[in-house]
Amino acid sequence: MKARYLIILCVALTTVGCTSGHHDPLSERCKSLWQQEIEASGARDLNRTLAIIDTLEMEKLLGKPKADYVRASAYDWAWQMRLAEHFFQKSYNACRENPSEDWSLYAETGYRTAYFHYSRYDSEGALGIITEMLSVADGNEAFPLSMKSALLLLMSNCQARLHQNDAARHSIMSAYEVECQSADKENELNSIVLCGNVFATLFDIGDYETAQQFLQRGKETLAVYEQHGDSVWVEEWKGNFALYQAALLQAMGHSAESAAVYDAIPRSRIFTPANLAAAAQYLVTAGRYDEAIDCYDRLDEVSRNNGSAVPNFDNIAGHLNPRYNAYRKAGLGAEALIMADSICAAIDSALVLQKKSDAAELAVIYQTHEKELALEESKAETLVYRILAIAAFLICLLTAYFLWRSHIYNKVLLEKNRRLVAEIEQREQEEQQERVSWFARDDLTAEQQLFRRICELMDSKEHIYTDADLDRSRLARLLGTNEHYVTDAVSACAGGKSVNGFLNEYRLRYAAQLLATTNDSVALIAELSGFSRSSFFRIFSETYGMSPSDYRRVAGK
Repeated sequence: MKARYLIILCVALTTVGCTSGHHDPLSERCKSLWQQEIEASGARDLNRTLAIIDTLEMEKLLGKPKADYVRASAYDWAWQMRLAEHFFQKSYNACRENPSEDWSLYAETGYRTAYFHYSRYDSEGALGIITEMLSVADGNEAFPLSMKSALLLLMSNCQARLHQNDAARHSIMSAYEVECQSADKENELNSIVLCGNVFATLFDIGDYETAQQFLQRGKETLAVYEQHGDSVWVEEWKGNFALYQAALLQAMGHSAESAAVYDAIPRSRIFTPANLAAAAQYLVTAGRYDEAIDCYDRLDEVSRNNGSAVPNFDNIAGHLNPRYNAYRKAGLGAEALIMADSICAAIDSALVLQKKSDAAELAVIYQTHEKELALEESKAETLVYRILAIAAFLICLLTAYFLWRSHIYNKVLLEKNRRLVAEIEQREQEEQQERVSWFARDDLTAEQQLFRRICELMDSKEHIYTDADLDRSRLARLLGTNEHYVTDAVSACAGGKSVNGFLNEYRLRYAAQLLATTNDSVALIAELSGFSRSSFFRIFSETYGMSPSDYRRVAGK
């Protein structure tokens, strides 16, 4: 690889680190580390460049969109266009989600992605990206005007290729107007390049008059730049504008003037591959085939020297095929046949190289995709573990909270039940004392005397009330009286209670005693007290205000 790898990382990072319009300490750290690595290692190849990127964990320092942009730039410099397009597309897709996070990066990656579509003759795809980006940029002052101008320029190229001449003319003029509005209006270089691009688009669509106007503007701006600018660059663009002028005159039918302009160009100004290709194309158009062939020879030599003489389809279309036409039109049949053989051989080589390149680049894309999937799975697993850990923590927290609330509730309930038990015991003692004093009187009525006999029977050691079948009829037989008398006596002396209610008071009192003094089950105590299991819990809870178990817990203590 060429020495361009000595500067690729710093150039790419300068783009992504400085385009956001503020100082980025992470970017400065990366750039410093890369500079140290470059100075220590000297020239390097693409693999070394990418190794530095991965070693420095750029995604953590810069974020994934910027890291993918730098990778794409590295592959672009290495002419691995499939990989470059892949990472430019990834970076652009990430930036699309929130363009305002970094407008410059969004604009740059979007433009490069659209350009790759254009370079693959997918003009519709490129136009789709450009249209979306321009709609986002419309009315947004943060969007770089220079990139908006570049997008409009690329849009005009796509439209010209699709023969939408009016739309192409409108887009190229809009690009020029936007560039004139940019903050960098004093930069003659931008103006010169833009005038050249505007001219090329207008020339291609046949608007020669307007093309001439922009050619003149470019020349005037170049004259201003010449006073303080790079002399080599000035010479190159003087050659460009002169070639533009010659081609324009030739297209307008002024062959003599066109030849005069071309012949006046110093050969020292035609030295870049683009200049030589443009000169050769003009000479073929003008019918000066021998000179065109000489330009193609010089172009081959320059391409070999700068390492761009790669047998790819662009070089075949741009260099070999036009040269074949020049030989053929010049009447050099033998040379044309040799060139045709060279074209066939170049096509075969290009196909082989293309297959190898595609296979290698697709393998890298696949490996990258696999790494990303593995990373996403790892992140997903980590997220699941974190969610489970948080859920477990929350469950423990809720459990502790409910246990605490339950403890507080039980504590409050226990105090409440203790008060209830104390009140019940106090009330029963008072009732018992009242009955004892009341039964000792000599002036009791017949009903009161019968009620005293009933109470004495209830208080006997036999605990006859524990018989579940005991009712007013059996109680009357035990007392040797009529059941109606029993009912009237209980109702009059026990506050209006029924016989069953009166019996249940004794049964409940006996059950409460068993609950407090024994470990028998509640169901057994219910049967021992003369209750059915189904009614015991209901009657006990209604009378004492708590369940039998809660009563046992309080009374037992």
